[in-house]
Amino acid sequence: MEVLQNKSQIDESRAALVKKGASAIESPFRSFLRRYRLAGGIVLGDHVKSWDVLASLNFIEKHVQKNESILDIGCYASEIVVALHKSGYKNLTGADLNPDLTQMPYNDSIRYEITNFMQTPFVEGSFKAITSISVIEHGFDGDALLKETSRLLQSGGYFIASFDYWPEKIDTSEIKFFGMDWKIFSKKDVADFIQQAADYGMTPVGELHYEAQETPIECGGKKYTFGWLVLQKTV
Repeated sequence: MEVLQNKSQIDESRAALVKKGASAIESPFRSFLRRYRLAGGIVLGDHVKSWDVLASLNFIEKHVQKNESILDIGCYASEIVVALHKSGYKNLTGADLNPDLTQMPYNDSIRYEITNFMQTPFVEGSFKAITSISVIEHGFDGDALLKETSRLLQSGGYFIASFDYWPEKIDTSEIKFFGMDWKIFSKKDVADFIQQAADYGMTPVGELHYEAQETPIECGGKKYTFGWLVLQKTV
């Protein structure tokens, strides 16, 4: 468990992604063209999520071989699956309910499956790693999520997730995004999720750092930060 501490980490992470040749967000010039309807296609990624994309990519590069299978859930407009492709990973799958998913980049090399990632058609033990960047806080269902990720992961595989976070509880009960409830995870929420994960044979990797310094993220009238967690399937 790691926590985004300040805005400078976001800019530093984007610079690192660019240096690695893994950055997949569009250039300012393409954004200019899009503003005047001179360019189309999916707007991929978000600068503000640079920190968690880099953390996920760095972890995968240390623990997952280039030919091993990786699934990105909630992958529509997600940068991580494209960043992995740009980094040389060959066995990539993305899952999302958005019908425009097939318009994602590199769809001749990345398998995109239009499906509910809580109930996928993939066979048991299909993946060495599953990524989820700023997804699980929307319509959060810990048991359903852990049941499916545990089913899909190979023994020793990793579930790598980032999510909205603040150590103390922030009330979001009156706010919805994408037609779903929105949850800013508290320290207790994360601890409860980790405890739930144990029931599915999944344990956290590394130390658990819950502390937060600043609130570099603002959305829905709330100020918070991002958390990043890796769970490993140990059975």
